Order: sequence, then structure tokens, then C-alpha cells
Amino acid sequence: MIKRRHFLQFSASTVAALGLSNFDIIQQGNRYAQALGKSDSRKLALLVGINDYPKDKRSLSDLHGCVTDVDLQEELLVNRFGFIRNDIVRLTSKPSDKPPTRQNILTAFEEHLIKQANPGDVVVFHFSGHGSYFPDPYPILNCKTKKFDNQNSALIVADNPLGNMAPDIMGLTLFLLRLSLNTDNVTMVLDSCFSGGATRDNYRVRSGGSEGFIISEAEKQYQKDLMKTLQLTEDKLRELRCAGIGKGVVITAAKKSQEAADVDFDGFHTGAFTYMLTQYLWQQTDTVDAIVKQIGGSLGKRQEPIVDGTQNQPVYFINNESVPSSDAVIKQIDGDKFTLWLGGIDYLSLFGFQKGAKFAVINQKGQPSGTLELVSPRDGLKAEAKLISGNTNSLQVGTLLREISRVIPVDLKLGIGVNPSLGDVTAATQALSNINRVQSITAEKNNTSYSNAQYILSRMTADYLKLQKQDIEKLPQLGSIGLFTERLQLIPGSFGEPKETPIEAISRLQPKIQALVAAYIIRATSNANSSQLDVELIMNLAAPPNKVLAKSVTLLSQTNRKESSQKYPNRLPLKQLFQFQAINNTSKDIYFIILIIDSEGEIVFPYRNDFSEETTIIKTGKVKIVGEPDKLKLSAKSKGAAEVLAIFSHSPLTNAARTLQALAREQKAQQPSGDETPRGIEISSDRSVEIVGDLLDDLSRGGTSISAKELETAEIATLSIAFDVG
Repeated sequence: MIKRRHFLQFSASTVAALGLSNFDIIQQGNRYAQALGKSDSRKLALLVGINDYPKDKRSLSDLHGCVTDVDLQEELLVNRFGFIRNDIVRLTSKPSDKPPTRQNILTAFEEHLIKQANPGDVVVFHFSGHGSYFPDPYPILNCKTKKFDNQNSALIVADNPLGNMAPDIMGLTLFLLRLSLNTDNVTMVLDSCFSGGATRDNYRVRSGGSEGFIISEAEKQYQKDLMKTLQLTEDKLRELRCAGIGKGVVITAAKKSQEAADVDFDGFHTGAFTYMLTQYLWQQTDTVDAIVKQIGGSLGKRQEPIVDGTQNQPVYFINNESVPSSDAVIKQIDGDKFTLWLGGIDYLSLFGFQKGAKFAVINQKGQPSGTLELVSPRDGLKAEAKLISGNTNSLQVGTLLREISRVIPVDLKLGIGVNPSLGDVTAATQALSNINRVQSITAEKNNTSYSNAQYILSRMTADYLKLQKQDIEKLPQLGSIGLFTERLQLIPGSFGEPKETPIEAISRLQPKIQALVAAYIIRATSNANSSQLDVELIMNLAAPPNKVLAKSVTLLSQTNRKESSQKYPNRLPLKQLFQFQAINNTSKDIYFIILIIDSEGEIVFPYRNDFSEETTIIKTGKVKIVGEPDKLKLSAKSKGAAEVLAIFSHSPLTNAARTLQALAREQKAQQPSGDETPRGIEISSDRSVEIVGDLLDDLSRGGTSISAKELETAEIATLSIAFDVG
């Protein structure tokens, strides 16, 4: 299940504790970029992932996705960015790896990174696991506020504490280790919490409390030894940390006040931060700022990533545009059987990669030279395939692949978790299962997480209330029943009165649930990364100066390459007119349909009631505007998160267009006599799934079986813009 872990970031003083500042990065940026571009630079990586923690009085919960994080990073570094596998050291909870103890981590850093890295080499250190905070032995003076920060972040390792002494590795130690390297091209990726935490429903928080513990004497002595080697006095160390004079770039998973979570991404556990970061980088290398913007927009407000570095420099990977974007890679070859690693597939469409899905074999110029077809269901991020066209002798481990098609089950179901707070779980489970295309999911044994659930039906508890953002116009009452996302963000307008029973709540929510089902099915076609169409979707204010609010383009489009660093607010002001521009940059006409999913999960088709099939066509090189004020006024009247989905296709969207046209006629007939007010077409819950089914029929090229439809994703494009209203 997709549990979007919204990234954790450090406070400014914490970033200073790690020795970073924009001043430092600006000073080193050009050297860094030049070194990354050298083909003869050695690339070294130390990857740490801790799932299993000692059962001691700190009561740390085990994690599930940290070893997968290491797998994700390793496959990306090797297959996409040219690292040699023997130059990557893994310390994880996996039995075949060396254990991630404090001593092993420090020794590996010294022996593998410090002793081997030369000027100009690239160094990557990744840590996934629990994090904590401790008093800083050398408090940092914030040069701007002139105040001391007495707390320093720490990584919790796989050792037992000695009494009340924690064996954690502090941010100060990481700062000193980075200073000890002979290269400036250092990147640290830290996917853990540093703010205290707990296990929440449906995801595990990567943080551990430090209350009652002190940092070990061994850690303090190790810091002193590093300072001696670096010839740093305490005053000089404070000066460097205050000024942010360090080396390289640090990427953290979320803000100091936020949590990083272990999540289940449709059959495998990982960190949302690491998964989205690596998945994004399979598709493109980009600037620090662009990566933060892209990932942060995908993960939401609960976990916002921070990258401390300059806006126009790559993070830790070689900015080599000669390496084509890809969705997968051949990981193993056994005769005529190929094992694929699907690290570049977007989480929204992972379930579409089952038996029958196809990949193009691509060369270093991105040109296709063969086709592989999946022969079995996906196992996590691995899948078995056979060659159906091309030359077997040309394939080898490391050959890059790009999606051709995916397989969408015709009875694709939305998963809704049933929270124990409802009381009568059995009755609620049965009632949800009676809704078309809904699968009710009960909590896994001994916890309250739900595998493959996209939403959770629950009462509003005191704990859940604390998790909600205060910019929601009206928070539900305690004890009321409603819907949450998998990350426990409430769905506005879904909560009733506290006295309501679960069965009554499900009956009331049925229209909203069916709208969520329809939206979920549409998202299954999202393919901005794999589409071969050069199309754009722009959301802007309708009144001058027509400010652009958000933009989505296909990855392979010329526009995307030209404007990859452009940033937009993705925020729509209340009650202001807005519109969409759909742009066809291809050499032939394209068919187009757009749907808006509002903050309450309802679906709106933003056309007047004189909509016709001709309206769906965008001529080559032309722009179609949806929401021209003199024809149809679009504005938002309530706060919340919303989304727009735009579907482009070389083939006519005949079935969907006809259904929408019939719906438009019905709604026009229901208008009072003489009322010619142009209005959007509201798609009722009982029609939403029908229209989405028509869309799948239009987009598919025939099923691999009677139970599934194959979508040739290179010939279509589904673009999404998520935005906030308020």
C-alpha cells in the first residue's frame, strides 16, 4: 500500500550542526559540478539500513523498509549513475550483509570513504533507520539569531545501550567525518526522524526517544579524536559550524517537527522518501531545488524534504544527460529468463505491472531494440520476463528498459482499511465490501496497519485530531466517523455526527467512496514518465496577469527539458477564477479529456452543458483553454487539497465523450426554464465509475485476458496536478 511518507527536514540550526549552509555550497558548487562530470572520478558509497533493533528499555519498534532503501539506492547508483558494485559497502539487517552496528558504521566510513576518496571523487552516505536528539557537547551558535542550539540530531544504530548510555552517532560526528574526507563531493541522505515519535496507524515512524538516555562516552571521545586529527579547537569547531563551513550536500527526509515513515508500497516496505527520490532519479537528473519541489509535491505537507545545497547543482549523482531515462533494468539472466528491477516505476501505477505488461529494451541513446514481456506477477520490485522481439545476445545485466504497456485489472478495487475504533469491525467490513469496486481491509495482526489500503475508515480520536493541520476550516468532532488517507490526513466533508453508527456512516459515504474509486482508477493510467507524447497541462489564474499556478508535462517532451528548473506555487486562491491550458506539441491532432477532483473527493468535468465530442480534439501545435470566463467560470469555494487529471490520446476517446455528452444533456434538461447559466458537469457517484470504465476502454488496445486491459502507455499521456486551495 502506498503510504506517502512526507519527508522530514532539519531546522536551520540542525543543518548547521551537520556543517552545511548555502554559503558553503555556493562556494563549492562549481568544483562539485565539474568533478561529477569527470568520467574518471571514482564513486564510493556506504549504505546503511536498519530494520531490526535491540529489544531494550528504549522500546524501539522494528522497521520494515530500511533494507529495501539500501537496495533501491544500490540499484540506482550502479545501473543509472555508473557506480561499480564493489565500490558500494552495505551495512544492513539482512543476514548476508555486515551488521549496522556503531563500530561497523564508523569503521566503514573511515576505511571505505575517508582512506579511499581522493580529490574530485564522489562519495555517498545513506542512512535509513531510527533517529533521535541529544544535548550537543559543543552547542551551535546560530549566526543569524545569535542564539545557541543545545540539541543535536543522532542516528540510532543496531547496538544495545550500556546502561543509560546510547550508542547513537551524532550529527556533530557526521560533520567531523565529512570534514575528514579528501573530496568536496560528498552527499549524505538521511531517511529517519529526529523529533521523537511512535507507531501510527498504517505506517511506522522512523524515530526513537532519547528521554532518560545520554550520549555515550565513546561517542564524545570519538569526536575529540576526530577534532585532534583535524587540528580543530573547540572555538574553531564552533566557528565552522556557525558559518556552515563543511563539505557537500545533506538531504534529509523531513522537517525537525515532522516524521519519516516506513511504508508498504503495494507489496514491499520502504521509506517513502527514499523510494520517491530514487524513482524520480531513474527518470532524470535534476537540480537540488527541482528534486525537493518534485518529491515534496508528491508527499504532501506532513513530511517535507529538505536538501541543503544550491538550486542549480546536482545532488549526488553524475549529471550525465547521455544516460537515457528508464523505468527498469535487467538485474539477472538465467537462460531465456530475465529478472527485472522495477525501481523507476511510479508507485501509483505499480499494480499495473503484472503478467502481460511490456518493456522496450533501449540503448544508450534511448532507442528501442527489443521487447520484454512479464510472464508472472510482480514480486515487490522484481519481475520475471521473456524476450518477445529482438536479439537475446544483445541483452546483459544492466540493460535499461522503458515501459511500453501496463495491465489494468477490469475489476480494480479501492482498498479501505477498517479501523478498530469503529467498534463493530465485522459489520463495517461487510458493508464496505458491498460497494462496487471496494475492498475492505482489516488491520494486520498485532498492529493497526493495512496492507494495500488507499484510505482508512475510522472514528476521529484525540490522537488523530492532533495530526490534522489547523488550516482545515472546521475539524470534525471527536468520535465522528469519516475517511482518512493512508497517512491519516482527513478527507474534508467525510465526517458525520458522533452518534452515527458505522453502517450509517458507510451508507452516507457511499457516493464519496464511489467517486474515490473512479479517481483511483484514472490515476492508474498516470504515465508522465513513460509517455512519448509531447503535451503540457498548465493551471493559471484567469484574470491578468494570468499567473501560472501549476504545470505538468511529459518527461520526454522538449518543454520539460527546457523548463525543468521552473517552479510554481501549486496553490489556488479561494474564489478566484482559474483555467487550464492543454497544449499539443506533437505533429498530429490529439484527443483530450480533463477531470477535477475537488477537496472532498467529488469529480467535476469542467465544461458547459453544450459539450460535444468535437470538444475533445486539440489540433497539432495548438492550445485548448478550459475555463474561459466568458464561457465557464471556474473558482474554488472551500479550502483543501485537490487534483486535476488530464488524459491525452492519439486515438479518439469516443466512449467517454459520448457518456459525458449524454450526462451534459441530462443536466441541461434539469435546469430551470430560461436558465442558461454555463455550468460544469457534475459527475455523480453512480456515473463516475461508468465514465472511468469507458475511458479505460478508449485507452486500451485489448485485454491480455478477460479480466484485464492492456494500456499502451507510450501512445497516451495522463498528467496530474495536485494543488492546495486556500
